[in-house]
Amino acid sequence: MRTEIQIAGFGGQGIVLTGLLLGKAAALYDGKQAVFTQSYGPEARGGASCANVVISDAPIDFPLVTRPDILVCMFQEAYAKFRPGLKKGGTLILDSGLVRPSPMDASAPSIFATRLAEELGKKIVANVVMFGYLVGLTRAVSFAAAEKAIASTVKAKTVTLNLKAFALGLDQVRSKAAR
Repeated sequence: MRTEIQIAGFGGQGIVLTGLLLGKAAALYDGKQAVFTQSYGPEARGGASCANVVISDAPIDFPLVTRPDILVCMFQEAYAKFRPGLKKGGTLILDSGLVRPSPMDASAPSIFATRLAEELGKKIVANVVMFGYLVGLTRAVSFAAAEKAIASTVKAKTVTLNLKAFALGLDQVRSKAAR
């Protein structure tokens, strides 16, 4: 089964890192096929940023995301730009604090990723909070593979913080399911 995932926001949010973590978790630790591509504006920070990941059990013959099955939006402009491309019946995931969806998407799964990261003391891990929520909600990769990808990718001094951020995202899925 082929799953196309698009993660979009602005430069400085860690969008590219999130895509890298997802692809690495799938390919290196879950034994799946994965392709990761990225695009971003010429600005170092603040410009549009997008990470695309294709995950499959079979070899991937076309590496680009054309109609994502899963779309994660962490900024309003990203939602406006990429929402029209989401596959019909696809999963839309939003950062509640930064995206105001249209009425048709009002019930889309959402998390206050940036606010939760701020509560951890580092706004910069909002992407990893969102990564935890994405993994918990979609099971695109296993929890163990995601944690291994984090531990083997981020700077050693930030591993503990990033694993806490990931767990916080997972917990948000669990707490919403328990309601």
